[in-house]
Amino acid sequence: MSQSTVYCTNFRVTFQENLLQKFERLVKKAGMLENIDFDNKFTAIKIHFGEPGNLSYLRPNYSKVLVDLIKAQGGRVFLTDCNTLYVGRRKNALDHLDSAYENGYNPFATGCHVLIADGLKGTDEVLVPVEDGEYIKEAKIGRAIMDADIFVSLTHFKGHELTGFGGTLKNIGMGCGSRAGKMEMHNAGKPHVNQPLCVGCHACEKNCAHGAITVTDKKASIDTAKCVGCGRCIGVCPMDAVETNNDESNDILNRKIAEYTKAVLSGRPNFHVSLIVDVSPYCDCHAENDAPIVPNIGMYASFDPVALDMACVDAVNSQEALRDSILSERDRCHNDHFTDVHPETNWKSCIDHAVKLGLGNKEYKLVKI
Repeated sequence: MSQSTVYCTNFRVTFQENLLQKFERLVKKAGMLENIDFDNKFTAIKIHFGEPGNLSYLRPNYSKVLVDLIKAQGGRVFLTDCNTLYVGRRKNALDHLDSAYENGYNPFATGCHVLIADGLKGTDEVLVPVEDGEYIKEAKIGRAIMDADIFVSLTHFKGHELTGFGGTLKNIGMGCGSRAGKMEMHNAGKPHVNQPLCVGCHACEKNCAHGAITVTDKKASIDTAKCVGCGRCIGVCPMDAVETNNDESNDILNRKIAEYTKAVLSGRPNFHVSLIVDVSPYCDCHAENDAPIVPNIGMYASFDPVALDMACVDAVNSQEALRDSILSERDRCHNDHFTDVHPETNWKSCIDHAVKLGLGNKEYKLVKI
């Protein structure tokens, strides 16, 4: 079976080369500039801007290195992410932009603009066919992401409470889904109203295109027989009373993420970078971050997102648990740090399905620089 190449380096520096210069050398060595023609091409860099209050998200300095390299090749580059499905400060484009700027992702720091790919309320999407999709036939992807000619991902590699870890496949598949896309991945499809929070303002009812929502005695309710799971009601509720059911199994969630990743990457040049730093046990979507579970390890890059995730998993699992982390408190009986932290998850289901879909290889050759 063929192997993919993953390039990596640690966080050690010298007086002659700082960390950002080393990051640039990694990207060049991995062949991004040699193998992709950026000239006058719209290039999306998919990144997680970090929920305000969380301090483990990637520093914007790394994104500027990529931006500068791509612009030097004539590329027309932008940073992007899609709105969230859940309550938080990234649920609509205006708050999302405020959050990105607050965390340093602004044109002055990064050298390019930020576009929220699925629009103001998470409804600006493109239906993208998924070839050989078992769960998804048409993925709902943020429009600006699909409008780009080239796709680059920059990922903070960490743990995740539903998928085991949050790596490149998660960053792409879940991150590029519109609100309806995220709903499709997380759930069997239908939201519900947490009625104690509902004030009967009718905002959800007015924005439902399918007549699925009614308000009685100042409380909204959703007719799941009429609801199509678009998630628009979640975005417009001023009280955050409309919630998702999170009723899809974690294995199926992971496989859907792989299928959404295929929709995003198919048919255009793509390249991927992942940094194993501040490896928190939970997603950067939290408004807080727990202590890292392992030491900072390094920076990894590849044209193969599957091999990249596998290399990062192996790198994390080769480390001892950090003292006073949640990992150090768990019964480490699975020979896998992410399963030890989140025993109910199965990250392998995403990797295996991605291989089945032809997204990449689990086998890889590691080239250290």
